Amino acid sequence: MTPLRRLLGLVLIAMAIAMVGIGLSQVRTDTTSASFLSLDDPSQKASLEAARSFGGDPIVVVAESKKSGGLLGREQITALVGLEGELSRLPDVAVVYGPGTVLNQVAGQAQNMLATISGRRDGLRADAEQRARAAGASKAEATKAADAAVAKFDVRYGSLLAKGLPAGLPTLRNPGFVRAVVFDEEGEPRQQWRFVVPRPNAIAIVVRPREGLDQAATERLVERTKKAVGDAGLQTTKVTVTGMPVIASGLGGMLRHEIPLLGSVALVLIGACYAFLPWLSRRRARLLPLVATLGATAITLALFGWLDHPLSLGVVAFLPIIMGTGSDFPAYLLRGADRRRVIVTAVAAAAGFLSLAISPVPFVRDLGIALATGVLIAVALGLLISKLAPRSAELPDVPEATLEPAAVPVRGRALSPLARFGVLMGAGAIGLVGWLALPHLDIAAQPEQLAQGVPELDDATYAEGVLGSAGEVQVFVRGDDVLTPANLAWMNRAQEITLRRFGDRLHPVASPPSLLAFLGENPTVSQIQAGLDQMPHYLRSSVIRDDRRQAVLSFGIELDDVGEQQQLLRDLREALPPPPDGTTVDLAGLPVVTGRSYELVSQDRYLASLAGIGAAGLVLLIGLRRRADALRAVGAASLATGWGLAGAWFLGVSLTPLTVTLGCLATATACEFSVLLGAGRVGPRSTVVRRAVLVAAAAAASGYLALIVSGLAVIRDFGLFLAATVGLSLLAAQVMRLTTSPMPVAAPAVNQTEPTRMKVKL
Repeated sequence: MTPLRRLLGLVLIAMAIAMVGIGLSQVRTDTTSASFLSLDDPSQKASLEAARSFGGDPIVVVAESKKSGGLLGREQITALVGLEGELSRLPDVAVVYGPGTVLNQVAGQAQNMLATISGRRDGLRADAEQRARAAGASKAEATKAADAAVAKFDVRYGSLLAKGLPAGLPTLRNPGFVRAVVFDEEGEPRQQWRFVVPRPNAIAIVVRPREGLDQAATERLVERTKKAVGDAGLQTTKVTVTGMPVIASGLGGMLRHEIPLLGSVALVLIGACYAFLPWLSRRRARLLPLVATLGATAITLALFGWLDHPLSLGVVAFLPIIMGTGSDFPAYLLRGADRRRVIVTAVAAAAGFLSLAISPVPFVRDLGIALATGVLIAVALGLLISKLAPRSAELPDVPEATLEPAAVPVRGRALSPLARFGVLMGAGAIGLVGWLALPHLDIAAQPEQLAQGVPELDDATYAEGVLGSAGEVQVFVRGDDVLTPANLAWMNRAQEITLRRFGDRLHPVASPPSLLAFLGENPTVSQIQAGLDQMPHYLRSSVIRDDRRQAVLSFGIELDDVGEQQQLLRDLREALPPPPDGTTVDLAGLPVVTGRSYELVSQDRYLASLAGIGAAGLVLLIGLRRRADALRAVGAASLATGWGLAGAWFLGVSLTPLTVTLGCLATATACEFSVLLGAGRVGPRSTVVRRAVLVAAAAAASGYLALIVSGLAVIRDFGLFLAATVGLSLLAAQVMRLTTSPMPVAAPAVNQTEPTRMKVKL
C-alpha cells in the first residue's frame, strides 16, 4: 500500500469515527407513552388531544402535616399559594391546581360577590334618596325613604350572607373561613375538595405538563418541581412527588445508568469466552469478533442519533444481544467458515429480528430494527476484518458445492432410522405443546412487576394509599358546545353511572358536573353561563376548554393489573349512555394508552412468533444452495421456540412484551447454529466448525446473561429467557442435524502411507 493510500485510509477512518461519535452524542431515550403505543392509534390520538387542551398525565405533590388542617393554617396557606404559583410558572406546565389557589380564588369570588351585593345596596339607597329629594322631601324624609328602600334587600341578602358565611370574612387569613369551606361538620374534607385535600392532614397539588413532552423535558420538569417544593418552606412531616411523569423520569435515569453497565458486563463475558475457550489457535485474533461487534453497536446507535429517533426500553436489551449474536458471524469468518453460508445466515438473522417491526408496540419495533441493523453491520465489519486478517489455516478451503451429505463418514454408532424418527417425533411433540399453549400463556401486566426496580414506584404506591388513586382516566367529550343543557345532563348521568358501577375502582377528581353542582338539576343556558362566570378561570379551564368545544370528566384509577384495567375500561365504555347528537365521547389518559398497548400485544401472538421464523426461512431458501439446510434451520427455530413456550407454560412463567416475540429472537440463534453445523459434515471441517459454533453459543448466552445485573426485573427476566433460548436453539439444531440429515456411510480406510493426509490442529 502506497503512503498516499495509507494516509487516505487513515483520514477516512478518522472521519468515520468522528461521525459515529457525533451520532452517539445525539442519542436520546424515551419512556413516555409514545414508546408504548403508536401515535396513529385512536386511543393515543384521543389522549394526546385531551392533553393539548387540559394538560398531560399529572405530577402530583402530596404533602402531609402532623395535625388536621396544618397546611391550611394562616401562615402555611400563604406559602402554599406561593408554591402553586411558582409551579404554574415553570416551563412546560399547562395548568396547576391545589388547595391554596382554589381557596384563594374562592375567597376572591366571595369578595367579589360581597362587593356586588354592597354596590347593589348602595345603588338602591342612593336612587331612593335621589327620587325623594326630587319630589321635595326634606333630608330626614329622604333618609327615611332610603332606609325603607334597602330594608327588603337587607332582609333577603343579609340572611343569605349570614347563612353562607358563618365563619366570617372570606380571606385566606381567616382560618374559620378556610375550615368552613374545606371541611364538613365531622372534620373530614368535603367530597368536592378530595382531589386537592384527600385527608384532613394532607394536601395534593396537581401539576399538569403540556402535551408531547419528550424524555428530557419530562425529567427537567420533575426536577424543577421537586426543587420548588423543597424551597417552599412548608412545615410537613412527609412530602411525596409522584405521578406517571415521575416514574418515567426515574426509568429514564436508570436506562442511562444501565446502558454502559450492561454493555461493559456483556463485553467482559463475551470477551472471556473468545479469549479462553479453545476455538482459534492465534490468541491475538480471538478478540477480533468483539472489535467488529463493538463497531456495529456504536454505528447502529449513532444512526439512531443522526436520525433523531429516540430509543426506549429496548435499547437496554439491545447492547448485550447485538454483542452476543453479532459477534458470532465475524468469529465464523475468522475461523474460515464458508462465507456464503455466513452471509446468508446473518441476513436471515437480520430478517428474523426485522420482523419485530410489525409489533404494535413502538419500543419492540425499535428493538427489532436496531438488532437487524446491528447484525448486518457486524457481518460487514467481520468481512472487512477477515479480509485484512489471514484466514485460519485449520480448515481446508472446500467449496460448499462439493460438500456431499452422502460422503459423511461414520464416527461411532449412528442412530437407526427408527431411533431418528422417535427422537424427532418426541422433540416435535414437546414443541407442539408449547405452540398450542401460546394463546393461554399469561402476559405480565402488573405495574409492580414490569417496573420493579424503579424507586419511584414505591412513592406512587404510597401516594395511592393517600389519594386513593395513582393515575387518571378521562371521559373526553367533544362537540360544538359541550355545555348545553343536554350535554351537561348527559355528563351528570355519565358520572352517576360511573360512580355507581365502578366507584370502588374509579374515584372522582374533577368534572363539569362537580364544579357546576350548585346549579341544581336542569339548569338553563343563562344559568350555566352565570355559573361559569362565578367559577375561577384556572379551575374551570382544567375541565372545560375556553371555547366550550371540549370537556373532560377525570377519575382517579389505582395501579392495577393492566389486563384487568383494560377490562374495566371496556366495561366503562359500554356503560356510558349514548351522547347527544353532535357530541362524541372517548376515553383518554395514560391508563387508556397502556391498556390498549397490552391488548395489542396479547393479540396475534402466533403472528408475532411465526413472522421471524418465516422471514428467516425465506432468506435461507433463496440464499443457500441446498434447500434441505434451509428447511432444517426453520425446523430448528420452530422446535426451539416451541420448547421455550412449553417451558414457560410448565414453570408458570409469564411472558412480557419482550418475550412474547420469542419466535423472532430464537430464530436468529437456531438458524445460525443449524446452518453452520450443516456446513461441517465432511472430514476435519466437522470438528472445527462444531467447536466454533459451541464457542459462539457460549458467547451469545454470556451476552444475554449480562442482563441479569439490570435493576429492572423485566430486563433481568428477558436476559434469562434469552440465555435459555440459546441452549434450546443449539439443542434443536443438533436434533435436526441428527434426525434429518442423510444416513451416513462407512468411513473409508485410511492409507497410513498417504503423504497428503491432513492434520487438524485444535
